Amino acid sequence: MDEEFALKVLPVFKGLRAYHRHKIIGINNIPKTGPAIIACNHSLATYDIMLLMAAVFQDFQRFPRALIDKLFYKLPGLGRLMERLGCVVGDPANANTLLNNGELLYVAPGGMQESLRSSNEKYQIKWKERKGFTRLSIETGAPIILAACPKADDIFTIYENKFTSWFYQKMKLPVFLAKGLGFSLLPKPIILTHSVSKPIYPPKPTSEPQEMENIINQFHEKIIKEMDKTISAALRYGECASLPTAKQDY
Repeated sequence: MDEEFALKVLPVFKGLRAYHRHKIIGINNIPKTGPAIIACNHSLATYDIMLLMAAVFQDFQRFPRALIDKLFYKLPGLGRLMERLGCVVGDPANANTLLNNGELLYVAPGGMQESLRSSNEKYQIKWKERKGFTRLSIETGAPIILAACPKADDIFTIYENKFTSWFYQKMKLPVFLAKGLGFSLLPKPIILTHSVSKPIYPPKPTSEPQEMENIINQFHEKIIKEMDKTISAALRYGECASLPTAKQDY
């Protein structure tokens, strides 16, 4: 990670936060020290996660570390750029190292598949088969903190298209049919609200394989239910004319 470079990029996200009138409910649920997994929903825009990262850094001076898809390295220079901003390829070894170093680890469990879903499926997550982050939490003892920004799905209108779905399934490359402001790909000035849950601590692991799988499945189901609640909370807060003024609001 290039901390000096990251600090230079930070003002860009401040501008985007202002553009989207970005708010965070429950920012004080994120620990000021120690490891934690911040699990976020994945929009086509993607940068809504970076708005959260920028706010957490501004408030707590904790540099973001995030897991990214190998697809970032298929575009020349993009993978290296993400590395300079603190991102690493999403594999268990990298994730374990970061958590063992006491980092905040941002993940988007739904991945590219979730980001490419059509607007007919907006505000939904596709985490059912994505259990890697819950396994990671159990194995390391790091809590999971859920961060939902469902209105990010409204930044772009995404059209359902059988070809784009087929292309992603076959080639694992992001192809989509979408529009933003007017008929352009400029992002719509949607008001964005993140709702951040309290830390959810994992159960203890076991050395017995089948029992471990049962523990992972049960914890994963709990996390999905809690994320659905967190998404509902973000939508509810976002619809309010004035957000709550509790100390944890940002």
